[in-house]
Amino acid sequence: MCSLVRYPSSSTGALPRAAASACVLAAAAILIPTAPLLAPAAEAAPPALSRVIPGFDADLSNRIDRADNYLKSRPGLTGYIIRDRVSGGVYANEYAEESVWTASTIKLAIAVDLLNRARVGIIGLGPEDRGLLESMLATSNDAAADLLWNKYAGFDRMAFNNAFRANGMVSLVPQPTTTALFPDWSFQKCTTADLDRLMDYVLTRMHPDDRAYLLDRMRAVDFNQHWGVWGAGERMRPGLKNGWSAEQGGWVVNSVGFAGPEERYTLAIMSSLGADGGYTEGADTDTKLAEILLKGR
Repeated sequence: MCSLVRYPSSSTGALPRAAASACVLAAAAILIPTAPLLAPAAEAAPPALSRVIPGFDADLSNRIDRADNYLKSRPGLTGYIIRDRVSGGVYANEYAEESVWTASTIKLAIAVDLLNRARVGIIGLGPEDRGLLESMLATSNDAAADLLWNKYAGFDRMAFNNAFRANGMVSLVPQPTTTALFPDWSFQKCTTADLDRLMDYVLTRMHPDDRAYLLDRMRAVDFNQHWGVWGAGERMRPGLKNGWSAEQGGWVVNSVGFAGPEERYTLAIMSSLGADGGYTEGADTDTKLAEILLKGR
C-alpha cells in the first residue's frame, strides 16, 4: 500500500486592467453618439434538470446528473453509490458492481469486525490494540493493519473474511498473495456496492457506542486523508476511510464515508485508473465527485 500523498500545485494570476483615457472616450461619444452601452456578460445558466430520480429531491437529482457527466471526462473508471438515509434514495452508477482492489478501505471493515467481536466478548481489545486501530484509521497505517490482522485472523486466517460478508461485503473476494500467508488484508477485491453496504451497516446495525466511536475516528482522520468524501465540505462534517495503491492493472483510488446532519448521506467511490493516471488523478476525481454531489446540501 502506498502511504505517500501528493497534492497538485496550483497557481493564480490576474490579467492587467487597461484604462481608457478621457479624450478617447470623448471622441467615441462624438463619432457614435448613440452607441449602446455594453452589458456585462450573463452568467451561464445551470444545466436544466433532465430527470427526478426516485428517492431524491430535484437538487440532488440534478447533482447526480452533473456527477455522471463529470465522470465521462475523467481518466479510468469510477463506480459510486450515494445514499440518502432520510428519503431512502439510493443511486448506483453503471460501474458500482465492478470488482476493484479494496486498497485501504478494507481497514474500515477490519475496525468494524474488531469492535463487534470485542462487544460480545469474543476478543479483548487492550490499549495497544485500540492504538493500532486508531492509527489504521487516522493515517491508514499499513503496519498497524498487519499486526491486527495477524493477531485476530484466526487459525485459518478466515475470521475477518467471514465477518466481512456478514457485515455487508458479500462480493468481497480475497486474492492470491505474494507470500505463503492467505488471505491477507492487502490482497482483496470488492465492489463499490460492498463499501456502500458496509457504511450502511456501521450506521444502522452496530452497537450505538461502537458506532459513535467509529464515526468520531472517521471524522478525525489526518490531513493527508482530506480528499474523496471530504469534498462534501467542512459544513457537512464528513467522515471517511480512503484507500489508494498501485495494483496489478494500475492505480486504484477509493473513498467511503458519510456527510450531513446525523450522517444523512453516505457515499462510496472506487476509481480504477488502469493506464490512464495515478494517485493524483484518482484523488481529484473522488474529491470533485463528492463536492458535486454533497457540498452545500
